Amino acid sequence: MERGERTMKVYAILGLLLFSAFVGDVSALSVTVNDVECVYEYVLYEGDTVSGNFVVVDHDIFWSSDHPGIDFIVSSPGGNVVQTMKGTSGEKFEFKAPRSGMYQFCFHNPYSTPETVSFYIHVGHIPNEHDLAKDEHLDPVNVKIAELREALESVTAEQKYLKARDARHRHSKALILFNHIYYMPNTV
Repeated sequence: MERGERTMKVYAILGLLLFSAFVGDVSALSVTVNDVECVYEYVLYEGDTVSGNFVVVDHDIFWSSDHPGIDFIVSSPGGNVVQTMKGTSGEKFEFKAPRSGMYQFCFHNPYSTPETVSFYIHVGHIPNEHDLAKDEHLDPVNVKIAELREALESVTAEQKYLKARDARHRHSKALILFNHIYYMPNTV
């Protein structure tokens, strides 16, 4: 890897961390995957729900049945694999964090053509009665508010996923039409 690429990756990670600090528990970005690209997200509490989605949106080649897709691997702070998806063009994911700390989300592109991946992640924390103020009247309200926030976040994540899939399908349809028109045999 060239020094310029490493510098850009460091800036991208720092930018993501700064973005996370200002926005909260939500991260969305596009990543160009040549070989392996990883994104990191800090989870504050063990048991938090980590959810999100990814879609390969820009194809330099037409996706056909023999295209291997990309692999997606999530690792916990201890290095254990939490979730794996092989040979896909995009998917939704969700898991309970087995521990707090920095999680690694890696995309592996076994094909030689770079692919652009739209990636969205959310770390949700629903406090229990031990995390809240001890006023028995506020506990149920705060829990319901947190549950509603998580439900709204789920709807937002679904919208982003569907929008990215729609963009991918539009691009694929345009390629099919182009190939059909350009390579159509002259029949007279």
